Amino acid sequence: MFKIGDILMLEPKYTPQKEKFNCMVVEMGTGCFYTFPIDVETGKIAFLMDGTQFNVTFSNEEQAVYVFESEVLGKVKGRIPMMQLLLPEAETFVKIQRRQFVRLDVTLDTAIHPEHSEFTPFRTLTEDISAGGASIRLLKGTAIQSVSQLYLWMALTLKSGEIHYLRLKSKVIRVTEKEHGNMLLHVQFLEPSKNDIQTLQTLQTLMRFIFEKQVDLKKKGLHV
Repeated sequence: MFKIGDILMLEPKYTPQKEKFNCMVVEMGTGCFYTFPIDVETGKIAFLMDGTQFNVTFSNEEQAVYVFESEVLGKVKGRIPMMQLLLPEAETFVKIQRRQFVRLDVTLDTAIHPEHSEFTPFRTLTEDISAGGASIRLLKGTAIQSVSQLYLWMALTLKSGEIHYLRLKSKVIRVTEKEHGNMLLHVQFLEPSKNDIQTLQTLQTLMRFIFEKQVDLKKKGLHV
């Protein structure tokens, strides 16, 4: 599923802090792999206790995103200290099907920026959003139909109170007309490359936001 040199992201399962670690696969073993985690916030090598359990996320060569559970098995001394992590059977890996996530009718303040300089950036609102794309409200006369790709900027507030500022590179799918001549811009969020950790983290934040909204709606007895 992955190989030496690939970049993975680790998220501890049972800690109150929302820590994240990037790591490069240095060596592979039987039922394990070796790496040195880098704290995303500090940029420093992290020293983790034996038995620490993680969710590990990575993207393969086909840009499919997978998650599996792992834990620290031990440490290896050397010029660069490494950690030995559990590598479970590939059958236990879970593929994240972003386009199968529910589409939520939610209004989010969004800024639309061109990939190059095809139009002047502007602010608008979402009509709905999913982990795979979004529908954006456009005023009558907004001329971006000829654009193939653009960027969506938005701020998401999670239940923890954390505010995340997302930048989502998107492919324009189509523009449809609404009432009174206004329009909807339908976009698809582009898949990250296998080593594009920043985009992967952005999409994970979006999926977490959507999941929390789903839970809230279910508690209110609303269908999603």
